[in-house]
Amino acid sequence: MRVIVIGATGHIGSYLVPKLVNQGFEVLAVSRHQQTPYNDNPAWKSVKSVALDRVKLEESNQFGQAIADLEPDIVIDLICFTKQSAQQLVEAVKGKIKQFLHCGTIWVHGETRAVPSVEGQIKRPLGEYGINKAEIEEYLHEEYIYQQFPATVIHPGHIVGPGWIPLNPAGNFNELFFIDISQGHEVLLPNLGLETLHHVHADDVASLFIQAIKHRKNALGESFHAVSDQALTLKGYALSLADWYAQPADLRYLPIKEMKHHLNEQDFNATVEHVSHSTNCSNLKAKELLEFMPKYSSLEAIQESLLEII
Repeated sequence: MRVIVIGATGHIGSYLVPKLVNQGFEVLAVSRHQQTPYNDNPAWKSVKSVALDRVKLEESNQFGQAIADLEPDIVIDLICFTKQSAQQLVEAVKGKIKQFLHCGTIWVHGETRAVPSVEGQIKRPLGEYGINKAEIEEYLHEEYIYQQFPATVIHPGHIVGPGWIPLNPAGNFNELFFIDISQGHEVLLPNLGLETLHHVHADDVASLFIQAIKHRKNALGESFHAVSDQALTLKGYALSLADWYAQPADLRYLPIKEMKHHLNEQDFNATVEHVSHSTNCSNLKAKELLEFMPKYSSLEAIQESLLEII
């Protein structure tokens, strides 16, 4: 069967494409430019690369048809961010494919009210990104219910892996936090450090996409969380890193509004977003219906990323 992966050289695609090849699929890797994947693997030699500028083609309503013209059996869309974008693609491939897999986000849940979050609960997304992704999810589920469109939605947590900086215990991406804690220096955490982050290794996200294809009947019309088995509190995350670096943990807590005086605007905004969401999601549904078995704990996934930074 022919599988098209849109956004194939990104974080998830870099792990997913080789897995698909090793499962015996013919893989077409669609991306805007010819880019080197994060995860080098000999399987990429068997992959056909297709350069398509999604943004430009969507402006003339041609992207969906360009994908349909490649005659896929399965489409995996890793880079769709609006309902309009999803609609154009779905309408073009409707009735022509066996499965359509969309990459969502755990941020569709918005502010956490009860933990762990489960896929079917009422969603109250915060911010444009989460709202748009929730609209896409709702649209795809309606297409399955009313049009039998074979959609599956995978919601990753905070993705980590070699090649990029993990989300740190302060809820932003400043790598200096990791350097400071590795040297026993003081680090700042918002509030009491009891909010949560839910990381996942990109390899585990890719594995869940594979499991959704293997267990297609159970996956159709459903959403699944791609997360590690447990979320981390900000404090627990920082303390675990200090232990890993064999350094004393020098943690100072500040009300989140006061963090503004110690962070640049970008980092402060990221901290506010992540603390506001405080995500903690269940992966039980994926385990029960798709036999998903994440290889990495949150901390193990983070540590693998940090080996290339510090």
